[in-house]
Amino acid sequence: MPRDPSATESAPPRAPRPRRVCPRRGPATIRPLFAILGAALAAAPAVGPAAPTGAAEAPPAVIASIAPIHSLVAQVMEGAGRPRLLLPRGASPHGFALRPSDARALARARLIVWVGPALEGGMARPLAALAGGAVKLRLIDADGVRTLPVRRGGVWEADEHEHGHEHETAEGHGEEHHEGEHGEAAGIAAVDPHIWLDPRNAAAMLRAIAASLAAVDPARAGLYRANAERAEARLRALDSALAARLAPVRRVPFVVFHDAYQYLERRYGLAAIGAVTLDPGRTPGAKRLIELKARIRRSGAACAFAEPQFEPGLLATVIEGTGARAATLDPLGAALEPGPGQYATLMDNLAAALAGCLARR
Repeated sequence: MPRDPSATESAPPRAPRPRRVCPRRGPATIRPLFAILGAALAAAPAVGPAAPTGAAEAPPAVIASIAPIHSLVAQVMEGAGRPRLLLPRGASPHGFALRPSDARALARARLIVWVGPALEGGMARPLAALAGGAVKLRLIDADGVRTLPVRRGGVWEADEHEHGHEHETAEGHGEEHHEGEHGEAAGIAAVDPHIWLDPRNAAAMLRAIAASLAAVDPARAGLYRANAERAEARLRALDSALAARLAPVRRVPFVVFHDAYQYLERRYGLAAIGAVTLDPGRTPGAKRLIELKARIRRSGAACAFAEPQFEPGLLATVIEGTGARAATLDPLGAALEPGPGQYATLMDNLAAALAGCLARR
């Protein structure tokens, strides 16, 4: 039956739908961080199994936690792509919060390289919640990386520095055991996480990074292995240069702001006698500071080293009246441009600062 066009013309107009007015959110109604991260995840593309890799395929999305580790990853990835640096320059890995953009990057990543929860404690939960599709390389557990136990107390005697408390396991890792401590939390507390400050550890990390990259990007496996081998050769030359530069100041006593340099000390025979704080997030007690000042006077310590990430006022208090000079060490290279050359520059800067201050006795 033919349709009457007038039926459409005579239909009453539809009433407009009333608009909903939402109250403006104030500070008290701001969503918590994980709600924001959840929204970021919903907007991010799903991470599924890797597609077959071809010569023209884009390199995998790779994230490195801190600048020295980012530098090692960047060296292995040269000619393929660039990793993303997670921790902003100048921030401390001992306590930092992820931004929503970081959450989106974690959700898209194929490989995430970090030291481990003993250093980047704030990353553990987000990695579990957001990066389920990524390979997670924990360098503190990598084959060939030698670890040292956290030193107890802020003042170290000569015999402790000379001999240490390193225990070698079958895998070549240092391990410390304490009665009454069990599980991962005890292990995290027992291991010094500043592993990159020994170039021999850095060489082992290069190999682990190359293997993980080859696993997520098999088509470029040969490139990653060749890059890692070249980077290891550069590390051997760097190690020799650092040893020669620091040889004149072996056994010259000094103090650091926080206990981050044990791997550097052990590698090159340096003589740190104490730290203002073991945990940079906590203020040391008066007793610790008094003991450290007495130790500086007793040992004739030449220098005390601050760090750019932390307030140097406590260090000035400790060395006042002792004759020790103040200088700065930076274990992360906060002022350096991230990239392949950052690690070598970082280590060279540390050696220059140590030799420059300790040699002026």
